Amino acid sequence: MGFFVSESENRSEHRADTGTGSGTEHTGRAAGGDRPGGRHRRTALVTGASSGIGEEFARRLAERGYDLVLVARRAERVEALAAELAERFAVGAAALPADLADPAGLAHVEERLRADGSGGDAPVDLLVNNAGHGGGGDFAGQDVAEVEAILDLNVRAQLRLARAVLPVQLARRRGGAGRVPPLGVINVSSMAGQLTAAPGSSVYAASKAFLTSWSQSVALEAAPHGVHVTAVLPGFVRTDMTRSLQDSGRLPEPAFVPKDRVVLEALRGWAAGRAVVVPGPVYGAADRLLRLVPRGLYRTVARRAGAKRVLRELD
Repeated sequence: MGFFVSESENRSEHRADTGTGSGTEHTGRAAGGDRPGGRHRRTALVTGASSGIGEEFARRLAERGYDLVLVARRAERVEALAAELAERFAVGAAALPADLADPAGLAHVEERLRADGSGGDAPVDLLVNNAGHGGGGDFAGQDVAEVEAILDLNVRAQLRLARAVLPVQLARRRGGAGRVPPLGVINVSSMAGQLTAAPGSSVYAASKAFLTSWSQSVALEAAPHGVHVTAVLPGFVRTDMTRSLQDSGRLPEPAFVPKDRVVLEALRGWAAGRAVVVPGPVYGAADRLLRLVPRGLYRTVARRAGAKRVLRELD
């Protein structure tokens, strides 16, 4: 029953400590530079930007003219992406290598998010909280380090980054910034968090349930001030990470949502001020169905599925 692991989670993406780095700018124009008249360009910071959904967010935002701050552990990959997007779309793109599971790396990114435009860095209009950690197995046998990594990246890092940027965005609205461009945060959660029980993915699913619930509460707090906070709940996403699962035939083709669709629906929903976005019609229907299924019935089904899995392992 370990369903709906969001493909923003790459188990190796944020594990090794590579140091924080100071960030490197690649310029079609200066990242976060000024417009004529002293106004900053629209700027987005994307975590987990070196592959998968995070990379797709970076590409789509560059197409829309956003200057970018790209955060990922893998310095070479994020540097190459920043250089490519700067040249292709004539935007500023700064690579900010950081391991968000490491306190120093997390603090480095928080510092960038606190920029309010009074110094050399532009304020961040959109934070895409995409980095995360997958993992599963029965809880009693799950490696403690993996449990800690899930909590560090799926909960602690997401909250601290949002906590760093939201006060700046709220102050900008109070200071007279208009409703355009939109300001706020996109939190990449997962359909796993919608499950009543998720044997085999208990910690991961619980972390995503927390993230979705917290994000919706913050959305209600921020909305009256013109700041949008959106939780995005992907199911299985068609990426290189799910290639073997796609090729196995264990799931029907419609179960896999293209990553460009996930990102496009997320950006549209965020711009419209929606608190939750479930990309793809299949998962939209699944989300509605999960809300209707009685919890007791769901737990019974989950228990039986878990028993069958154990019997297969013993066979």
